[in-house]
Amino acid sequence: MAHVRSRARGRKGGKRRRRIYHRRKVCRFCADTSLGISYKEPRTLKYFITERGKIIPRRISGCCAKHQRSLTLEIKRARSIALLPYVGSADL
Repeated sequence: MAHVRSRARGRKGGKRRRRIYHRRKVCRFCADTSLGISYKEPRTLKYFITERGKIIPRRISGCCAKHQRSLTLEIKRARSIALLPYVGSADL
């Protein structure tokens, strides 16, 4: 016989859980049209790579899909001409 657990017994004390509110991220390139994405500006591109040299994903960076694609392309261009590292520092 399978043991069925009711939802009412699952909570202790009958307290309601608070709903977690997540602030919606806004693409910084859509918000400010004067900002451009270029491989010639490694200082701007460094915000979108980790210490190990990985490209930060869209869900974390907050960029829209269009700008994330162009950002990835520009990071790869900057890496190929050695403005950005492929791999981060090897501090262990």
